[in-house]
Amino acid sequence: MNIIVFIKQVPDTATRIKVGSDGKGIDEADVTWIISPYDEFALEEALKIKEAKGAGKVTVICAGPERAATALRNALATGADDAVHINDPAVEKADAFTTAQVLVAAVKNRPFDLLFFGKMGVGMDQSQVPSMVAELLNLPEITQIAKLTVGDGTVTAHREIEGASEEVEASLPVVLAAEKGLNEPRYPSLKGIMAAKKKPIETVTVASLGVSIEPKLTLNSLSMPPARQAGKILTGETQDVVKKLVDLLHNEAKVI
Repeated sequence: MNIIVFIKQVPDTATRIKVGSDGKGIDEADVTWIISPYDEFALEEALKIKEAKGAGKVTVICAGPERAATALRNALATGADDAVHINDPAVEKADAFTTAQVLVAAVKNRPFDLLFFGKMGVGMDQSQVPSMVAELLNLPEITQIAKLTVGDGTVTAHREIEGASEEVEASLPVVLAAEKGLNEPRYPSLKGIMAAKKKPIETVTVASLGVSIEPKLTLNSLSMPPARQAGKILTGETQDVVKKLVDLLHNEAKVI
């Protein structure tokens, strides 16, 4: 079974984000970069499927600037077989549709049974890329997967929806998007880290894939959310506090 996992390199969720001087991106000076956490669930599930089948190949693909190669090395150290780096800084600021076009071009001549994503990139893709890739390839898609079973030519997935769990079946090939809790991502072993240093990373460019970066969306500005105002603590008798609270909710917060 051939499985392709798309990963994205994103700022560590513990990193303090600052807006860059151009007002359209983040200041990368002190940013620690990691594989998007949801993509880690996708990669782990791909590795588990390969191990359960006893054969197959897991290929990881990452689009981004030179530093994105680090994310691919980490994926190889975890157990992925091959890595492809779409090395182009322009992809970092591309909108979801343009990104999907680039990823489709990267896989159209590669054999695959499963295309794995995290349900979202911890960044600016608005959770749209997996669905757009599925649409462009005319493939079925299952998102927010909390449990997955791979059979002969089919997959059965359980999706967590509001107030219930949904079971969905699809035929291969299929696009899958992993939810948190699907599994417990493994850590790279020392042996895996050493082996990953020797594995080649295939490098391609957007131009070599025959795709032009023509964004459909333009980011005009990026800003931090306004500082939260200090809360109010109401004291006094319960009856008086309730009256004050209702008055504030109605006249100040205007939510009732």
